[in-house]
Amino acid sequence: MSETGRGRPFTQYTAWTPALLTPMRTFLRTETGGAAVLLAAAVASLVWVNAAPSSYDSVWHTDLSIHVGDAGIGQDLRGWVNSGLMTLFFFVVGLEARREFDVGELRERRRVTLPLLAGVAGMAAPVLIYLAINAGHGSSGGWGAAMSTDTAFALGILALVGPRRADRLRVFMLTVVVVDDFVALLVIAVGYTDHLDLPPLLLAVGLFGAVLAVRAAGVRTGVPFALLGVATWVALFESGVDPVVVGLAMGLVTFAYPAAREDLERATERFRLFREQPTSELARLARTSVGAAVSPNERLQRMYHPWTSYVIVPLFALANVGIPISGDSLARAATSPITLGILVGYVAGKPLGIVGTSWLVSRLSGGRLRPPVGWAAVAGVGSAAGIGFTVALLISSLAFEGEQLADAKAGVLAAAGVASLLSWLVFRVTDLLPPVRRARALLGTSLTLVDLSVPVDPDSDHIRGPYDAPVTLLEYGDLECPFCGQAEPVVRELLAGHGDLRYVWRHLPLTDVHPRAQLAAEATEAAAAQGAFWEMHDMLLAHQDALAPPDLLRYAAQLGLNVERFRAHLGAHAGGARVAADVEGADLSGVSGTPTFFVNGRRHQGAYDIETLSAAVRTAKARVAVGS
Repeated sequence: MSETGRGRPFTQYTAWTPALLTPMRTFLRTETGGAAVLLAAAVASLVWVNAAPSSYDSVWHTDLSIHVGDAGIGQDLRGWVNSGLMTLFFFVVGLEARREFDVGELRERRRVTLPLLAGVAGMAAPVLIYLAINAGHGSSGGWGAAMSTDTAFALGILALVGPRRADRLRVFMLTVVVVDDFVALLVIAVGYTDHLDLPPLLLAVGLFGAVLAVRAAGVRTGVPFALLGVATWVALFESGVDPVVVGLAMGLVTFAYPAAREDLERATERFRLFREQPTSELARLARTSVGAAVSPNERLQRMYHPWTSYVIVPLFALANVGIPISGDSLARAATSPITLGILVGYVAGKPLGIVGTSWLVSRLSGGRLRPPVGWAAVAGVGSAAGIGFTVALLISSLAFEGEQLADAKAGVLAAAGVASLLSWLVFRVTDLLPPVRRARALLGTSLTLVDLSVPVDPDSDHIRGPYDAPVTLLEYGDLECPFCGQAEPVVRELLAGHGDLRYVWRHLPLTDVHPRAQLAAEATEAAAAQGAFWEMHDMLLAHQDALAPPDLLRYAAQLGLNVERFRAHLGAHAGGARVAADVEGADLSGVSGTPTFFVNGRRHQGAYDIETLSAAVRTAKARVAVGS
């Protein structure tokens, strides 16, 4: 069933290039964009505190209280930012960690081990360095300020200095720093709590148990979780434990899952009912069905992530970065064990812990546990992890006061600058390597997860291009789907530009929205029985507005097929079994929409314009070359 597709011009290039972003790619793009706003806020804070120190202090020490009757809680404005708004930041980090665990890179559980150990070692090494430098000083209790990576800044630096389109590199970073954030919040809760009130703490534990019970009961609406989450936060606040840990915990228990076919079909049916009878009740049912088709994890990320990256974290920087800068303060910081402990801990300890542990685990496991990226990329991640900003400043504000706090902030800021430069150097040196060695250094040799449940079979699949091509682009498509029609010229251009690429089409007629898609798919199978699958495939995608039975018979005649044989094949639905087999394979692979592409068995996430698909094919070729 192979066909090279030569002889026909690759025309009708689509101008449609939507930003179809996966949750992971959306998360990374928001994080890296927010890093610029975060940097601007940090600079603004330094300018403000040095230009008008009394104004800076008076604003952030403004008391703000919330009272309901005789009960209430209160703290200054900086406290509300640090323990209140930052709870949402850690909630979003927890959501993304859960998404990776449910449907991302970490769904294969053994892949959790290496980043988990690397994350823990990446915290332990800086702490040990800090304690060694501060041994015998009263400042040794501030060791927590030297251990945690800033997620937003680190991802932003990787986007600026790392290789383009290296999502797996940033996923590895995110996996490591999620462990980092979780441990850091536990340290805050246990190590930096001045007083502990047991009854509110027990109440907080009970309330979070109620959260788990509600989740286990299958409740999907957000109101119960929001109320229980707020109540847990208040109880922890009253207990004396910093309540930001509630955000991470709530995010980690929020499910992520791909949209299921039955949920999409239910949403379609309810929207049809609303279209026929537009009442408020049917509108509510349609909205509920559409919302239920998307996992709560993804909905909440889209709702809160832009706010945390562009508002909350920059506001945190504005409230906490400000330190008076003078000759005396710089001279003191240059010799302060606090500043040096934080600086050396981050710049040397982070890469030492992450890279060293990753190498050790890989060796001890005989290569069974390896980083998902190459060793140069691991070194770049380890260097960028030395950017400790958000949690480092948060712990510094809990551990120190006065000049010691200023020294700690100086160490955090200096470490961020040096770590950024070090990460840049790692990737620039890597760029000097020959192409194959560079690909190996960045991509590594670990096996990628395969998302395609039914492997390509040259004896039964419809294939365009050479059978032995190193890269396979597979599409689950619907011949009536307009997006498949718009993607078809892109696929043609891609095949024209890559002679070592094979393309596979599999059927996924979405009969609930495209009533003629099933018969159209069977028509291509009827044409395949006469050796003309691709000719009929191309004809139908070019005439998606005319797929009625008379149209199909007319196309068969135009293609020079035996029309009576074609009619009999179509009338008997002889191709129905083949279409059903493709649909079953799509279900097993978690495919519910069209077009969905797979590149060498790996689901392609994102847009399917020529630039994005070409980049995916080039990356797949590089991985094949590295593994050969």
